[in-house]
Amino acid sequence: MMTLQNKEINRLSLQSIVGKGYAEYWHCKCRYRVCKGSRASKKSKTTALWIISNMMKYREANTLVIRKTYRTLKDSCFTELKWAIHRLQVDEFWEIKESPLEMKYKPTGQKIYFRGLDDPLKVTSISVDIGVLCWLWIEEAYEITKESDFDIIDESIRGEVPEGLFKQITLTLNPWNEHHWIKKRFFDASDEDVLAMTTNYLCNEWLDNADRKVFERMKINNPRRYQVAGLGNWGIVDGLVYENWREEKFDLDIIRNLESAFGLDFGYTNDPTALFCGAIDLKNKKIYVFDELYKKGLSNKAIYEEINQMGYSKEKITGDSAEPKSIDELRVLGLRRIISAMKGKDSINNGIQFIQDFEIIIHPRCVNFITEISNYTWDEDKFGNKINKPIDDFNHLMDAMRYAIERFISKKTISFGYNKII
Repeated sequence: MMTLQNKEINRLSLQSIVGKGYAEYWHCKCRYRVCKGSRASKKSKTTALWIISNMMKYREANTLVIRKTYRTLKDSCFTELKWAIHRLQVDEFWEIKESPLEMKYKPTGQKIYFRGLDDPLKVTSISVDIGVLCWLWIEEAYEITKESDFDIIDESIRGEVPEGLFKQITLTLNPWNEHHWIKKRFFDASDEDVLAMTTNYLCNEWLDNADRKVFERMKINNPRRYQVAGLGNWGIVDGLVYENWREEKFDLDIIRNLESAFGLDFGYTNDPTALFCGAIDLKNKKIYVFDELYKKGLSNKAIYEEINQMGYSKEKITGDSAEPKSIDELRVLGLRRIISAMKGKDSINNGIQFIQDFEIIIHPRCVNFITEISNYTWDEDKFGNKINKPIDDFNHLMDAMRYAIERFISKKTISFGYNKII
């Protein structure tokens, strides 16, 4: 049987691979290890490196990796763990499966399992073939809005472990909202079984000058965002634009006979392309949000392929009119019914006022929509007074929602009778 001695990993010099700023985090054996940090703080990459190196060190340990929705795992945690395997130069010792997502340490049979909270039974009913399930990593833990959901996950890491092993739950997150239950539970309380720490891009020695300039410009141009996305401090949320909303797992059958509403906001390098997928109940004043696309680096062709794969290429989609060339190209590629938003004077506030009259019901799988709407606030003047203008942040899906709803604002337009959701 092939083996890998610890000294072979040590010879690579973990400090040169992991970098600085995470010594306490790396050696911590507390039950709860919680790291909030800014973008580019290397918290996820450090966690991935820790899991791979310690799985090979502790021969009976198995790991469960969780995000709120299963579909977001492949492009996040799964990719980070593959990167860690490559960086540690141990590819030959790992078997990687994509359907379902799974990683196996070949010398012992230990596994890394991947689950989403959108299938809670699969989270609580994991049994391992070899050793014990003792480690859990919850990435983007901010997405878990209900503490009771975390309690269910917490209970899945239970039972005795062999001597020398330890049970540990790791949470990594961007701290967008100071009212999140994670702050009160782990950062405001004093508990010897909790390591709660904050990191930021300043401890990431792998960033180049161009990367650092992004944060320096943010510090000048958007100091509020810099506090969170730059320094990893808790976001202070006051004056929400939309307050009448709730997260609820609804059956898609209840919206099948409602008017569909799809909106597209373009992005690429720094901002994501965002597709809002909703349905509107004009009679009962409700907007249902049932799906989303939220990705950076998408070309127009890639946008079409994503929307087509989601099954929405035949829907009427209203796109940002600032991108007429992109809309024309998407129409040629296959989004035959895409149109440009009308916008016009005061279109942002008019759209917001119209939407504010509705109750917004959000399916739990729309994690990026929930993050945006819970942080989308009115802007402030230089004296700290709220003004009648939303912040230029957390607005990609918010803008896409306005584009999608635009055609319903005029009562005359409503009477035309558009296609229902199929």
